[in-house]
Amino acid sequence: MVKEKIENNEEMNEAEEVEVEEKKISKKATVSKESEAIMNIYTSFNNTIVHVTDMSGKTISKVTGGMITKHDRLKANPTIAMFISKRIAEEVKDSGIKSFFVRIRAKTRNPAPGPGAHSIVKSLTRDGFKILNILDTTRMPRGGPKVKGGRRGRRP
Repeated sequence: MVKEKIENNEEMNEAEEVEVEEKKISKKATVSKESEAIMNIYTSFNNTIVHVTDMSGKTISKVTGGMITKHDRLKANPTIAMFISKRIAEEVKDSGIKSFFVRIRAKTRNPAPGPGAHSIVKSLTRDGFKILNILDTTRMPRGGPKVKGGRRGRRP
């Protein structure tokens, strides 16, 4: 009878050890939580600027077309935008970010963003990041001062 109690006690101790190990594993899993970030993309027809911040607004990474190439005519190129997104992906993976809220902004009054915005989003999805939301934050004037150029616009 005493031997049975000792054996039952040993089995209970083993079961408790397994539970403790499972708890340790689950705590480690919560530490490496996937986090989200906000990616602000400014694309004009002369340059591309990408600024990644965490949800509170703290800068994680910022890369521009001029940091990739020194040719002014290539800064807004979709190929350069792919290199920008690769550099962003390298810097962001260290901080454990897996998904983005994307805000695309074009130059004020422009109807469409520059050529680099689409290729940045496309190459980030190829790198394994999840795009949660894409928002156009282009500024549009509502009245305000008159545009320079006269009644018939600026002529060459």
